[in-house]
Formats: sequence, structure tokens, C-alpha cells
Amino acid sequence: MNFKTFSFHPQINAGISTAGYSTPTPIQSQTIPAILEGKDVFGLAQTGTGKTAAFVLPILERLIKGPRGKLRALILSPTRELAEQTHVAINQLGRQTGLRSMTIYGGVSSSSQIRGLRNGVDIVVACPGRLLDLKDQRAVNLNNIEILVLDEADHMFDMGFLPSLRRIVALLPERRQTLLFSATMPSEIRKLATEMLHNPVTFEISITKPIDTISHAIYNVDQSRKLEMLMLLLRESGQGQVLVFTRTKHRAKKLAIQLSQAGISATSLQGNLSQSQRDLAMNSFRRGRVKVLVATDIAARGIDVSQVSHVINYDIPDTADAYTHRTGRTGRMEHLGTAFTLVTKEDLPMVRTIERLMGQALERRVMSDFDESVRVPSQPVQTTNKISQNRTNNNRFRSFSRSN
Repeated sequence: MNFKTFSFHPQINAGISTAGYSTPTPIQSQTIPAILEGKDVFGLAQTGTGKTAAFVLPILERLIKGPRGKLRALILSPTRELAEQTHVAINQLGRQTGLRSMTIYGGVSSSSQIRGLRNGVDIVVACPGRLLDLKDQRAVNLNNIEILVLDEADHMFDMGFLPSLRRIVALLPERRQTLLFSATMPSEIRKLATEMLHNPVTFEISITKPIDTISHAIYNVDQSRKLEMLMLLLRESGQGQVLVFTRTKHRAKKLAIQLSQAGISATSLQGNLSQSQRDLAMNSFRRGRVKVLVATDIAARGIDVSQVSHVINYDIPDTADAYTHRTGRTGRMEHLGTAFTLVTKEDLPMVRTIERLMGQALERRVMSDFDESVRVPSQPVQTTNKISQNRTNNNRFRSFSRSN
């Protein structure tokens, strides 16, 4: 199958060619036909599997045939970074359609957003809080919405957006198409889909299995020697860009400074930054001006950079789902990626939880000449032949040496 199968408008096909897309990913090949038919869709797939194009392309196809300058499609995102990246994808894929998209989120002045709405726009990608603020100011008209997309719905639920989502849905026309995409499926998301979707078609793409293009491994290290271990890994990481995750904002900022002082180009992305500082950090990383981006989980769902070759968990995440979202920043769109986690003795329970979710043991690696004070025992995990084969295949693509 290729994208010509969907019979998109020639102007949309031009955008697909510009983006370099050839073969649809599984989530795209399954959901696009249903969306084009006007059905409500509940799509479940891990990050990095092509969900954005899965809903953007049918939206462009629907809107290209109608009136211009009216807000007809609304995409709700949990973070500003994800909203901007969705906006970029719309502009790339719809470059020749003439359809206009804009983002709405907090942390910046609302005046430019209000001007953009008044000038006429076809698609809005918004964070719930600022959208409701503008609605209360009567600056945005939601009466003509034909398509609503809830992107990364599980993350929006985790961030406490459910009351805002319900308020927004109540403001929309009852006759509309609703698409809900999520990387995980807790019971609350299933309930949300039941509330907001009408007779949805559900597609689940290996939501509990590791992405085949990512190899996973852990390194045992004492807390006091994490920085030393990280330095060794970064110096062996080749030319790719590296995303390092920490648990706190303070540690992200401090670690980026320490890396820079050691001669490694690095910047941080964390909640204490202003929007302009966050944009600068993201743009520097996206354009390859810095090799390492040190981030808190605020970035786990908002970074779509195909050149990320490695994700390193400097601090292990608090949940297994967070591990999936973090590591999903590499190995995107069938590129090969590597996920490393620095593990202390206190992290052992979470390691086992992650392994249960993935259905396989994380490979234990040792850095030669690095004297470890922690040993993480390998726990037997029931795996399928397919997953074991995937792990064997991934071993061929490791770009880190086992020795200094």
C-alpha cells in the first residue's frame, strides 16, 4: 500500500511527497479510510507511529473542498510543544492547499492569537486552558467545527484537563466528527471515548509492546556517579542527537550546564522556562545546533525530531507508561533508535514494572573500566517469539560500544 491508495487531492499529494512519505504506517493505513468516510475513530498506538499524519491528512482532504477562513477543525493538545509540532505538520502537508492553521496556548500574549482568529483560520491546534480563555472573551467561534481531534488524550487526562475537555465539547456542534488518539488505554480514556465519540471505530496498534525500531538497555550505576556514566555514553553516541530525561526541573537545568562546561553542546527544556526560552531550546535542538537536550517529562510527548538517535533516562521515570512515552522519542517513523536507563539500587521495583509492561527483560549492559557499585539482577520475563526476534534484530543496530 502507498499513499496514492487514499486518492487524496493532488495538492495534498504534493505535500505528502514534500514530506518524503511513501508507505503508510499501520495506524495510518487503518484509520485514514475510516476518517475519510466521516466515522468517529478511537486510535490507540505508541508515540512515533505516525498518528499526527493519520488525522491531519483526512482533515485537509475534508476542508479543501469547503469555504475558507472559517474555523472548521479543532485539534486539542496537552502541551504547547505538541501543539506547535502538529501545526508544523499541517503546514508541511497542506502547503499547497491554501488552508490556514494556527496555534493557541498559554504562556504568551493572547493578542496575536486573537488577531489570527479575526483574520480567518481553518484549523486551530489548541491547549484547552487558553482556548477556553479566548472563548470567554468571545474571541473564538466554535459554531462551525466539523472535526474535533483529541490528541494524546491520556496525557491530557493525566494533566487534569478532563473538566476543560468536557466544557469545550459542550460548546461544539453536536453533529461533528470526533477523533481520539492515545498512546495508552487506562479505563478513564475508555470512558472518555464512550462519552465523546459516537459509534467509534477502534484501532489498536500494539499498544503494550515495545516499538520494534528501539533497542533498550540499562546500566547499573551509583547515584553519585551518574554524571560520569552519562559523559561516557554521550561521547560514544556518534553523530545523532540525544534526549536526556531527568525527574526535576532543577536537575535538568543543572545537568545541561554541567554538560556544557564539559564541552558537550547541551540545553534544557523544563517548566521554569518562559515560552520564548522553550522555543529557543527546541529550535536549537531540532536544527542540530545542540547535540543534547536535557528535559523533564514536559517534553516526553512534545518532541518530534527524527534525528534523535538515543534517549537516556538519567533518572528512571515514575511510571512504566512514562517510560514508553520517553523512549518513544527515538526510533520514530521506522528510524532506528536506542534507549538507555541509568539504574540505581532504589530503581529496581520500577525496572521490573517496566519489564512487565513491555513483556521482555531490559538488557543489562556493563561499561568497561567503570566500577559499578550496583548490580541489577535479571528477572525472567515471559516473552513471545516475535519480541525475542525483535530484540535479536535490534542488537545489530547498536551504535554504542561495549567498551571504552
